[in-house]
Amino acid sequence: MKSMSRVSTITATVFAAVCVFIATTGTLFAQGAEEGAGEAAAPKGGVSFFGIVASSGGIGILIWCMIFATSAAALGLIIDAFITIRSAKIMPPELVAAVRHSLDEGDLGGALEVCESSPGPLANILSAGFNNVSEGFDVIMDSIATAAEIESEKLMQRVNYLNLCGSIAPMLGLMGTVTGMVSAFASLGTKSGGAKQAALALDISQALYTTAFGLLISVPAILAFTFVRNNASRIILDMESLTLDLIKVLRGAEVVDDEAEEEEYEEYE
Repeated sequence: MKSMSRVSTITATVFAAVCVFIATTGTLFAQGAEEGAGEAAAPKGGVSFFGIVASSGGIGILIWCMIFATSAAALGLIIDAFITIRSAKIMPPELVAAVRHSLDEGDLGGALEVCESSPGPLANILSAGFNNVSEGFDVIMDSIATAAEIESEKLMQRVNYLNLCGSIAPMLGLMGTVTGMVSAFASLGTKSGGAKQAALALDISQALYTTAFGLLISVPAILAFTFVRNNASRIILDMESLTLDLIKVLRGAEVVDDEAEEEEYEEYE
């Protein structure tokens, strides 16, 4: 939850900064683009990228804002994945050592306290098993399997958001291409002479820029998604293997508990 809040904060900050920059400079660039379009020949220096963005119209600026927001979200998700989806973060060595020591000493309550004091995927899975130790080993295994499935789904859901960014980025670029081409053909019927050529070149630039930016966002996002997904799958398998290794001592603990109960029952008789 905290990591998703961190991603949302990064995305919102970048998106707000881009929108403020476009809003404060858009009028100046738009005026420059209109003056260039009114001349018989295109300006020698051409129109800057932000001039193209600002002169793309209301729909075009909205598409650019969505592209920038998708870029910020993808960057935030990649940073968050490399920070949080790590073996040392999901399976802290100190947690594993403390739980193993407590179980070796037969202190199940101490192992549970260690897990509760260090919440995380592995700690949540072990806690589910420790809390059901009195129900028998089969119930312990079922509880751990359910908790492991829930924690794995949480990790993969966060990874899938990165895949979503990689999928919608080229679609936004295609949307910008379509609107840019519509504007280009519309300018053919409304302008003439050098103004027509300048407006046509500007609209085509808008169309191509959105396509390029959509692909520039999509390719790294898909590559990062593949890497992060494979890394998450490997960590999940390691976590399941480690969990089984830690809880195998509970079978022996259960037998001891049963024997103690039998002895107590015989004394009562």
